Amino acid sequence: MKRFRRHGQESQRDRLKQELFQFNKTVEHGFPHQPSALGYSPSLQLLAIGTRSGAIKLYGAPGVEFMGLHDENAAVTQVHFLPHQVELVTLLDDNSLHMWTLRAHKGLSELMEIGRFTLTGPPGAPPSVTRVTAVLAHSSGELLLLGTEGGHVFIVEVPGFRELEERNISLDQVASSVPDDYIGRRNLEHIEALQENPVNPNQVVIGYGRGLMVIWDLEKQCAIQHIPATQQLESVWWAEDGGYILSSHSDGSYCRWMVSVEEVNEEEEEKSDIPYGHFPCKAISKIIQLPTQEGPPFLLFSGGMPRASYGDRHCITVIHSKTHVALDFTSRIIDFFAIREGPQHIGDPSALVVLVEEELVVIDLQTEGWPVIQTPYLVPLHSSAITCSHHVSAIPLKLWERVIAAGDLQSTHYSKRPWPITGGQNLAPDPPQRDLLLTGHEDGTVRFWDASGVCLYPMYKLSTAGVFHTDADPNDNMNQGTEGEWPPFRKVGCFDPYSDDPRLGIQKIHLCKYSGYLTVAGTAGQILVLELNDEAAEQTVEAKVVDLLQGQEGFRWKGHTQLDVREEPVLFPPGFQPFSLVQCQPPAVVTALTLHSEWKLVAFGTSHGFGLYDYQQKNNVLIKCTLNPSDQLAMEGPLSRVKSIKKSLRQSFRRIRRSRVSLRKHHVNNAAKLQEANARLEAELAEMELAPVQRKIEARSSDDSFTGLVRTIYFADTFLSDSSHNTPSLWAGTNGGCVFAYMLRLPPVEHRADEPVTAQSAKEIQLMHRAPVVGIVVLDGHGAPLPEPLEVAHDLARSPDMQGSHHLLVISEEQFKVFTLPKVSAKMKLKLTAVDGSRVRRVGVAWFGSSRSEDYGESGLVVLTNQGDVHVVSLPTVKLQVHYPCVRREDVSGIASCVFTKHGQGFYLISPSEFERFSLSTRCVVEPRCLVEVPLLSGSSTQRRPKPDVASSAHRNARQDGEDAEVLQEIQKSLEGDQTETCSLKAGAVMVMEAMVCLPQVIPGE
Repeated sequence: MKRFRRHGQESQRDRLKQELFQFNKTVEHGFPHQPSALGYSPSLQLLAIGTRSGAIKLYGAPGVEFMGLHDENAAVTQVHFLPHQVELVTLLDDNSLHMWTLRAHKGLSELMEIGRFTLTGPPGAPPSVTRVTAVLAHSSGELLLLGTEGGHVFIVEVPGFRELEERNISLDQVASSVPDDYIGRRNLEHIEALQENPVNPNQVVIGYGRGLMVIWDLEKQCAIQHIPATQQLESVWWAEDGGYILSSHSDGSYCRWMVSVEEVNEEEEEKSDIPYGHFPCKAISKIIQLPTQEGPPFLLFSGGMPRASYGDRHCITVIHSKTHVALDFTSRIIDFFAIREGPQHIGDPSALVVLVEEELVVIDLQTEGWPVIQTPYLVPLHSSAITCSHHVSAIPLKLWERVIAAGDLQSTHYSKRPWPITGGQNLAPDPPQRDLLLTGHEDGTVRFWDASGVCLYPMYKLSTAGVFHTDADPNDNMNQGTEGEWPPFRKVGCFDPYSDDPRLGIQKIHLCKYSGYLTVAGTAGQILVLELNDEAAEQTVEAKVVDLLQGQEGFRWKGHTQLDVREEPVLFPPGFQPFSLVQCQPPAVVTALTLHSEWKLVAFGTSHGFGLYDYQQKNNVLIKCTLNPSDQLAMEGPLSRVKSIKKSLRQSFRRIRRSRVSLRKHHVNNAAKLQEANARLEAELAEMELAPVQRKIEARSSDDSFTGLVRTIYFADTFLSDSSHNTPSLWAGTNGGCVFAYMLRLPPVEHRADEPVTAQSAKEIQLMHRAPVVGIVVLDGHGAPLPEPLEVAHDLARSPDMQGSHHLLVISEEQFKVFTLPKVSAKMKLKLTAVDGSRVRRVGVAWFGSSRSEDYGESGLVVLTNQGDVHVVSLPTVKLQVHYPCVRREDVSGIASCVFTKHGQGFYLISPSEFERFSLSTRCVVEPRCLVEVPLLSGSSTQRRPKPDVASSAHRNARQDGEDAEVLQEIQKSLEGDQTETCSLKAGAVMVMEAMVCLPQVIPGE
């Protein structure tokens, strides 16, 4: 009966949950991990990047982003847009071709795969015959030319992927028309390059690996010219006027060949040049030449460096008139292209876009000095490895403008020209608030990112290294090449993964958005307090040492030493400037950090204890050692876990060896004792499992390692001594399930600078199950979490209810437990590990607004477990509301990197260079909303389009007249499995029909 009575209430709650919670992975910020291919559509103004994991990402104007994923777990090796269309073709390293389109749906474009195709050779032919090595998307937009490892060229009709067998160019056809003396010297090898004649679309040049180039007439189906180069071919470029061809070779040379009706002999080669010559050079892997309206052309090529001296450099050379620069990148070059001016994109080159393994670099070719254009997206988050992150919602406008101003002063070396890739329309509404994401890095920098919208835009970079003496030589400036140096190198790009000193690494960050105070803590126990200053300032930062061991004897720190602080004044640029430094002893990693700007206090914790620092008076207020007498591992530095595992394994095997020796001595109960020893070993190995799915819920031993490590630290103005007087307090939770509470006495405002702040121990709670405490929250009389410092003073939150009784919520790895205050008696709890074996890894408090009612919302705890699931727990009732799978359970670093926002969103690293953004809220969702329309064909490009032959036109018309039901049937078939040749032919109908959705006459969304 009880169930029936509550049914209506439950269904109402379920409806409310649907209005509050919804899980979406919305956008990936940062730079794609392991990029492998680059494509560009001048007509769409879209850039495409393929990755080794099979992802395809498209980017246009800032905010215009699309992502697709191939079903096959294979690397994308080539990406080609079909000219003047919204389709693109990808080639994977499993030799499959895939057709993608940007289809309009409800006024927005979606990237969809509409077909796949694999070349099939004649029966019994070796795989090399159909292994695709070169792809040419013909300017007609209707043909793909596929060059293969076997030297054949297959011609395929798109978007239907129908092979036009009668038009294929076989190796035999080409070989029969090549002079015998050339064939006699060498075979032709694979096809390295395919290029179309810019002035005659019926002509293509086929470049073979051994050097031979053949100009082929597609209409007459015959060779019209041979270019018998002798060096291994790397790439081919056909000049815009059609008059000559450039070829680049494996010996670091490039050659220029005139195109004529008559045969060209080897002796008539017009120009051959080895730019960095005399000594052996590396291959020039790609070459392009672009004319200018007035003056000489731009010549751009990658590679060609002297092998012995600079063989390890990743360079692109740009030559224009008398200017010659070798752009030196910090990672391997994947590909590059140039963007040209004008509506037809045939004007002067305006920008060079280079995709390297770790970043995208865009060079302004129209401004003197060829400066870099700052990228609004695809920024390498991992230019130094990310070590921590911190999100701050709803930044006040004044602070926002000051951070931007400080960042602008750091960006003066960038080009002033606008971002040149402008395709598509960003239809997403303006962000409702300004959000900051702060990332801490291994080199001691903190980077500020605008995380309000789809683009994670760099705003400002703070470096803490200047406070300390490091191994870096200030005169060692790699960016400047010496005068007269050859090759004329110029360092470009910001990817620099090498840290001068790993102790500089930032581990914790806390920013107060109201006061502009920032505190950051590092790997060697350093805690810096900084304030925002709009002017440069020279000042000395004095270190205040905090001895967390409090004179305990018998402990010896075996880890790294502390950083040496500069004693002389340091000039700090405008922005956040350090004015106070706390140095923990021993100099262990700082594991917890918080700042209270109203009370002018910073609290911090390490594996040895916690402390409270008054940054106004620059005094220590409290030092508490949490080290357990048996906790020797906390003194051994970061590798202690590994050492302890090895030690346990060694002891276990020794015990087995001893047991086996005793068995041989006594010859009694041999089997039973051996079995017992093996069982004991298995049990110990099971206990040592680093990340078990589930463990028995039992009290942990106080002998466990790192029980004194401080996991969380928290300020609250609440009731500790009695229920009628609220007082400032500090709370700290440890790895051993212990919570310490201290009452703080703050002097009146007028005496704050003179009288000391004092701290008095008030409570100590020991959780029975001794699980690590990962979060502490105090709830006011209404059950709402206490507001942030200064939030009420700025009228951005209502004052906490001080009439009703407050509650303390302690979140351990295994359960959520509510205590009443000030008595600290247990009131309720929610078990997590006992129910499903998972443990809490990350926790945050968020506000969820209803999608139906503007006025209604609820506070909740957002929790990420070691299984990668996200849970929302209601406050103050502590009941599980919803849970969703979010991160793969094997992705330990992704789970550890997760950070929650105050409005139900989150970020976690899916690779060293990318954040995945997700939302649990129905109201607060940041995702790309964009539209790409089919470009209208211009007059000049229409004239250049060849007329397709009549047969294929008739074939297309026949297909378009098919019934709708038949089309839907074919879609189903094409999606269901691997396609045979016949199925590919049928699927062509589907793809053409789908392409029609995007024709210019049909305005999307209407």
